[in-house]
Amino acid sequence: MNPWVLALAAIAGAVVLGVVIAGWVRGRARMGTEGQMATYRTLHIASLAAPALRAGLTESAAQRSVKHLRNLLGVQALAITDDFSTLAWDGVGDKQREVAATHARAALDSGSAVVLSAVQAREVSEMLRSGIAAPLTSEDVVVGALVAYSDESAGPALMRAVEEVATFTSGQLDLAELDRTRARSAEAEVRVLRAQISPHFIFNSLTAIASFVRTDPDRARDLLLDFAEFTRYSFRSHGRYTALAEELRSVEQYLLLEQARFGDRLQVKLRVDPEVLSVRIPFLCIQPLVENAVRHGLEERDTPGTISITAVERGPDCWISVEDDGVGNEPGVIRRSLSGEPGDHVGLANVDERLRQAFGDEHGLVVETAPMAGTKVTMRIPKFAEAVTDE
Repeated sequence: MNPWVLALAAIAGAVVLGVVIAGWVRGRARMGTEGQMATYRTLHIASLAAPALRAGLTESAAQRSVKHLRNLLGVQALAITDDFSTLAWDGVGDKQREVAATHARAALDSGSAVVLSAVQAREVSEMLRSGIAAPLTSEDVVVGALVAYSDESAGPALMRAVEEVATFTSGQLDLAELDRTRARSAEAEVRVLRAQISPHFIFNSLTAIASFVRTDPDRARDLLLDFAEFTRYSFRSHGRYTALAEELRSVEQYLLLEQARFGDRLQVKLRVDPEVLSVRIPFLCIQPLVENAVRHGLEERDTPGTISITAVERGPDCWISVEDDGVGNEPGVIRRSLSGEPGDHVGLANVDERLRQAFGDEHGLVVETAPMAGTKVTMRIPKFAEAVTDE
């Protein structure tokens, strides 16, 4: 499902919450009408619950969000369950939290909100008079439930409020699943990049190394070590992100191997601000751009060519560019490559998609090119991004 649709649905659900729960908010508004303040309060609390829920229906996420969800409803106790057990509890009667999973069963089985009996509510605490269990879904599959307990009789307003909070929570779970799907897709695309690197580059590198075995054995040994380090980095099995310094070290090894093949035809210029060496970037996001520069900028010309790699600090961002003075390309060809159409520009769409996923759509690749005018590819990386981890 489109992430923007999900995001708009979550916002719309939160707005509905503000209207439904307005009657549950006590006290008079000092700034604006009572309805306006109730809506603001609802949206604010929803925003506090959302980040934890974006991790999915886990015990940790449930425990971090349950208090905020109970505040949304203004009830005396709230449980979040999965199919089997209570993941989190907030409110009175904590010692009786184990009964919440039993109370959730009817909602889990039916896929609809159900009203608990007064007897069931008093199993939690003698002060409670009613309860409502509403299912939680992820991709239209029931995965858990919210069970809300009140010291008042369950009326239509409370029923609707619990259903809307469950809908809001389910929207966040859908977004969490979307995040996981996109992450799996990005990991699969990295494996594709590795597969593209291996047959083309490995054969050429080993051929170049073999050519020095007799004439210059010391250089052959150094190149073999560079080859080993490059492949170790490229085929490592953990970490979606890496330090810019590590990626540039791997790029340097790649270029040393290519220079062994091209000789003086390949010149390299490097400009890197020391302040950005620790910036975290998506794994294998520079090497494919350099490989494209070699293949499309230099292989198709007989005269020497230059590849320039720049990484500089600009305010809160690190700007990285890979530029060649080769034969260039038609802008339309690059646009089609970025849109994911099959082509011979290794990993261009892959890198663009992973940058957008990690940092937002405004951080996609910018490509400047024209026939016989070379190509420059630029990316803008935030120096500090909370979403970037090595998980």
